[in-house]
Amino acid sequence: MRALISVYDKTGIDDFARGLAGLGWELVASGGTAKHLEGLGLTVEHVESLTEFPEMLGGRVKTLHPRIHAGILARRDRDDDVATLEQHEIAPFDLVCINLYPFEQVAAQRGVTEAEAVEMIDIGGPSMLRGAAKNFAHVAPVCRPERYAFVLDELRANGGLSLETRRELAAEAFATTAAYEAAIASWFSDREPFPDTLVVALDKVLDVSYGENPHQRAAYYSERGARTHLLARVEQLHGKDLSFNNLNDLAGARALLREFALPACVIVKHANPCGVGVGATVEEAYDKALASDPTSAYGGIVVVNREVDDALGAKLAEQFVEVLFSPGYSEAALAALQQRQNVRILVDHEQRRSSGDTRTYKRVAGGMLVQDPDAEVEERDGWELVTGTLDEQQWGDLVFAMRVCKHVASNAIVLAKDLATIGIGAGQMSRVDSVRIAVDKAREFGHDVHGSVLASDAFFPFADGPQLALDAGVAAIVQPGGSRRDQEVVDAIGAAGVAMVFTGRRHFRH
Repeated sequence: MRALISVYDKTGIDDFARGLAGLGWELVASGGTAKHLEGLGLTVEHVESLTEFPEMLGGRVKTLHPRIHAGILARRDRDDDVATLEQHEIAPFDLVCINLYPFEQVAAQRGVTEAEAVEMIDIGGPSMLRGAAKNFAHVAPVCRPERYAFVLDELRANGGLSLETRRELAAEAFATTAAYEAAIASWFSDREPFPDTLVVALDKVLDVSYGENPHQRAAYYSERGARTHLLARVEQLHGKDLSFNNLNDLAGARALLREFALPACVIVKHANPCGVGVGATVEEAYDKALASDPTSAYGGIVVVNREVDDALGAKLAEQFVEVLFSPGYSEAALAALQQRQNVRILVDHEQRRSSGDTRTYKRVAGGMLVQDPDAEVEERDGWELVTGTLDEQQWGDLVFAMRVCKHVASNAIVLAKDLATIGIGAGQMSRVDSVRIAVDKAREFGHDVHGSVLASDAFFPFADGPQLALDAGVAAIVQPGGSRRDQEVVDAIGAAGVAMVFTGRRHFRH
């Protein structure tokens, strides 16, 4: 049996090569890999001695040779292929172990030149890996160090690899080369936000407990090349496995939490915020968020941007929380929370404040809708006060309310007071219904709507929606404007002595 080994990343290769040699396999390796294996005391045939050609062009050409590729691609069940190997005295390979130049890692480095990135585009590696994968009926392609032990175990147990194992390894090889090419294509086309062909490569981060419903299987994948991803540097300290819905809700909660630098708490249920608060302390922020809609908060996702201290930990331990996300926990807080068997406790070790992804994707039948991420909510300097007057507290509440509203499913209405949500209307076909739901929610939990502010993610086409808010006692409204009937709405608000601001920017979330 004969193995060809050519790896840039030497992780795990020592034990793998020793294991193959211990089973009587002949080892063939290229360049630095051959020298590395010889340094372990293993007998290795160099590629250049096999091809009778030295490496050339600075190492760009070393394995692109018939003695290599014929040995990989020959079909052992075809007499003509076998005869060709015998005629040219070419020995076949039974296993090809390849990993590729680290193009993505090098290209992502600050200050790297185009020439340096281009040198990390592997040519021979993908060619050999694809050849072995194509000929999986006779050759085992191995491209992931995580698979070395598995392959050795099966070889030791059975003397060879089953067809099913070789088929699995072939799938991994083609996925590896496809993702590699996708990363290179993205790098070359990064000057164009929406190139004619968009190739997205995804790497599985974890299997989740179930999908949107228990009968659906699911997994979480991160986009290759993204600056960060949902669970990057996130550690689970306690609780059951995360589900599809947990992750979907967590994504929305984290995106909203990024809107605030002050101590903040976001509670999300079914992909919509049901409570958001900003306070002098994170405990105060949590109290505000919970008070917004304590019924909906039951079994929700709670995220905070400050460490959970002893007092907050004790409060959270009394509440049924599906997922808790924080940059840290005091010892007493963690001990109290771990008494709740089912709460999934996540700690965020990421120090940078991520701005989110560069593109957003929405799956539709047979394709994908791709867009830029929604812009950040502008500060009030870019807004227009079209009627009434505002004090500083109201301005602050309007900015807060619009930041929350951006993350609520359209049609979205948010009522806020003292940097806390008091009523949220989400996902309605009619904006009037969203206003009605927001007002009813506020009253249901005893919030005083008088003096509150209202944010709408899009313009009011008629004055009926704002009129419901006026009747409830709302003191200020912020909306994008842009309706043909804007003046009608402005006149109605002005006649009631209420202030209204136009932002000039819509924030639909579908």
